[in-house]
Amino acid sequence: MSNRFLSRRLPRRGLARRHAALAALAWAAAHAHAQSPPNRDNSRVAEASADGITVAQQRVTVEGHYDNAVGSSDAASQGTIRAELLKSRPPQRPGEVLEFVPGVIVTQHSGDGKANQYFLRGFNLDHGTDFATTVGGIPVNMPTHGHGQGYTDLNFLLPELVQRIEYRKGPYFANVGDFSAAGSADIVYRTTFDAPLALLTVGERGYRRGVLGGSLDLAAGRTLLGAFEAMGNDGPWTLKENLRRSNGVVTFAGGTPALGWSASAMAYDARWRATDQVPQRLIDAGTFGGRPFGRFDAIDTSDGGETGRSSVSGQWHRNVDGQLTRVAAYALHYRLKLFSNFTYFTDPVDGDQFSQQDNRHTYGLKASHAFGHRLGSLDARSELGVQLRHDRIHVGLFDTVARTVTAVTRDDRVRETLAGIYGQTSVEFSPRLRGVFGLRADQVRNRVESLVTPANSGRARDTLVSPKLSLVAGPFARTEVFFNAGRGFHSNDARGTTTTVDPKTGDPVDKVPPLVAAKGFEIGARTEVIRGLQSSLALWTLKSGSELVYVGDAGTTEASAGSRRRGIEFNNRWVPVPWFLLDADLAWTRARFDNGDRIPNAIDRVASLAATLRNLGPWSASLQLRHLGPGALVEDNSVRATASTLTNLRVSRQLGPNAELTLDVFNLFDRKVNDIQYFYESQLPGEAAPVPDRHVHPSEPRTARLSLRVAF
Repeated sequence: MSNRFLSRRLPRRGLARRHAALAALAWAAAHAHAQSPPNRDNSRVAEASADGITVAQQRVTVEGHYDNAVGSSDAASQGTIRAELLKSRPPQRPGEVLEFVPGVIVTQHSGDGKANQYFLRGFNLDHGTDFATTVGGIPVNMPTHGHGQGYTDLNFLLPELVQRIEYRKGPYFANVGDFSAAGSADIVYRTTFDAPLALLTVGERGYRRGVLGGSLDLAAGRTLLGAFEAMGNDGPWTLKENLRRSNGVVTFAGGTPALGWSASAMAYDARWRATDQVPQRLIDAGTFGGRPFGRFDAIDTSDGGETGRSSVSGQWHRNVDGQLTRVAAYALHYRLKLFSNFTYFTDPVDGDQFSQQDNRHTYGLKASHAFGHRLGSLDARSELGVQLRHDRIHVGLFDTVARTVTAVTRDDRVRETLAGIYGQTSVEFSPRLRGVFGLRADQVRNRVESLVTPANSGRARDTLVSPKLSLVAGPFARTEVFFNAGRGFHSNDARGTTTTVDPKTGDPVDKVPPLVAAKGFEIGARTEVIRGLQSSLALWTLKSGSELVYVGDAGTTEASAGSRRRGIEFNNRWVPVPWFLLDADLAWTRARFDNGDRIPNAIDRVASLAATLRNLGPWSASLQLRHLGPGALVEDNSVRATASTLTNLRVSRQLGPNAELTLDVFNLFDRKVNDIQYFYESQLPGEAAPVPDRHVHPSEPRTARLSLRVAF
């Protein structure tokens, strides 16, 4: 059975044909657009809403990078980031677009084909456990994933397609369910280009990337968009990463603000070699196996992986007489083979490499209906919605030597269904006081078939009801005050909800609940009292019933105590003159278990400062400082992570009306800091027993990339 699982993958010829077709459609759309007269007045543009619904609307040009003005949100920590800001700062990796969300830091502890590490509000979110993310209306988080619960791989993201990012922090919003305790973000893709584009980027250490995209205006108000990406990178690692990535998107859209629709197809494939984190004692020694060893060297040179995803999705809306109905559906196929070795040689004969593998089909449907009405003498607007997701998963954990399977720890077939319904009502109590009252109910049903340990097979079910409340007072002197409260949750790995026997040791273990609740409160304010300056302040707390996670390395679920996090966020956008923008986002967090212990890897503070110069003749530039603060690596705070501060630079010059040259420099001052730090036991050759040590994955050294973008 496990051999069949290992052999399941997309045929290379079929995958090549799929990407070739997407590339051809992208070229055709771009070529057709170039042959037809450009729509210079941009009189109509199809634009996706937060949940992927496409609406054709009049284009409104707004100078700025945010839609976060007073009166635009229900919380101080909620907002929208527009594409203009995404163009002003360089992301080193696709997933770093989430760093535009104030307070979010994105790093990597392995190969760049693997999902990033995310930090927010005192959470090391691992690969996405408590931050829900969608792209083009499709959820990215993966429940019951081979590597980690809520795994969020954004490497398929095309930054050139991002229209805006709509973010929320805290569990206060009824239309967001699983994985949203710390927050959520909807990354909205565009459905048209202003003009076809070709982008070529080259950089140090084997980096190269090409993007081709365009859109075509068809008859009856319909549009066809196509975009294709090919990318490769070796990185600074002694073992060249040999990352190869291909990616394509095609979207067909049409309609009006009253009645519209869109349909999209996406395909993505990546493979890479990985240099995982290494022990500090080995870096200090400077040698390994009789050869020099440094920060960018690897211990197990066969680590790495391959992954792919393909999806189809569709959205439809009807907006008549103040009543808005939305329906969206999607189907997704995803696969991953990941080979890792974090403890090295506790098995002195074969080593400790293991493989986590995931192959799934996911289907989803969501629908909502919003309408205006009266509650007595008060104006109100209500929304009712339903969301359904079903995952059919084949997931496994295997012992490997140089990517060859030697033993099976877990091999499971899982069926997981999550259904949610919600309702919320916004009430205008007075011109300066409004409230939003929401209620959400979610039910998960799991069925696990263990192909190795039948005792771990079974079924589980859980239901959770989550009330939500927001009160907004103002504006008073261009200032609003917010109070938010609510319950959120994340699901646990389905295997942990049925497991009774440890798959490694055979010892009995306790099952875990399918859903884990978190309660949050927030007091905030947003002000524009100083002309050109928009500031927001939020004081928040979040209490989790238990930090339960499935440990993919061991094949079991570990339960921790409950936890409480408290923090302060202070965000600022200052535009003193039209050509200058200053962003300053600061956050402090206190994270503790209920017994008072520190939560390992919970970062105490983060900061992002960015200055952007715009439209200075043909020139534009930005300078960004990103700070990831210190934090406890063990519960008693005896070992702490050191802080990491990096500076990135972008300088762009228009070469004419249709061409732009951009220089990006990452880690401008070439600082020797770490992207991630852990403290655990590992064993190297010659060591008699595992040694507790700090394990680090370094940030990349100063790296330059040059991009030429041409519109035609």
